[in-house]
Amino acid sequence: MNAPAKTDEFVAPEAAASKPAIPDGVYAETVLAVEHYTEHLFRFRMTRPPGFRFRSGEFAMIGLMVGDKPIYRAYSIASPAWDEELEFFSIKVPDGPLTSHLQKIKPGDTVLMRKKPTGTLVLDALTPGKRLYMFSTGTGIAPFASLIRDPETYEKFEEVILTHTCREVAELKYGFDLMEEIREHEFLGEMVGDKLKHYPTVTREDYPFQGRITDLMESGKLYTDLGLPPLDPAVDRGMICGSTAMLKDTKALLEKAGLTEGANNKPAEFVIERAFVG
Repeated sequence: MNAPAKTDEFVAPEAAASKPAIPDGVYAETVLAVEHYTEHLFRFRMTRPPGFRFRSGEFAMIGLMVGDKPIYRAYSIASPAWDEELEFFSIKVPDGPLTSHLQKIKPGDTVLMRKKPTGTLVLDALTPGKRLYMFSTGTGIAPFASLIRDPETYEKFEEVILTHTCREVAELKYGFDLMEEIREHEFLGEMVGDKLKHYPTVTREDYPFQGRITDLMESGKLYTDLGLPPLDPAVDRGMICGSTAMLKDTKALLEKAGLTEGANNKPAEFVIERAFVG
């Protein structure tokens, strides 16, 4: 039986020199799986560095070596804090400095990640309540993908409502996949039970639930559809992640209902994530 070849002995010096060096002080992780949903959306999973800790809902700076320089962007970590792997949900921007390259990754490729996660969409930034609303558009669902798979969310809240608004029905599939994964999970399915409600809407196609989430909130249709009362600062808490316009409009509606914006150092009734992918 032949001994396996030691391939490092045969790497030509010029080939080694052509591979860009990984910057110091960052993690270099391996892509494990990639799933493309539409021409504009995909998710991928990669290895989790030993010792890397984060709170569900936080984001990290991830990137790639482009030429001889690293390019980073803020990405919410879509996997929960207990997961042994890291998951991310991304848009595809044809001329995006990072996403034009990131959308082409495949299993075995290397993705860079800075070592310190951060973010405001964490349970610690909210005061105790009964019902948690997660308002998202597009890839803004990513931090909520982490939180709805974290047992702590259901220990702190009796009801969790995930709203996800996209332009087209096909763009909602990631949210439906998450719900199916939770139902089929060996311990999450039983823990979550009927505590989690999923409210998907679209703005450009026919669908049972149609329209901008802010319009559905303002008209009261959201609450009627869910069989819930209007927002009440005594029991309701909110998290918002999405487009700039959606953040502004949803924040205004929550404040109109009497909820106050919080932060890591000053918990209150709702929080907003203002980090974007480009």
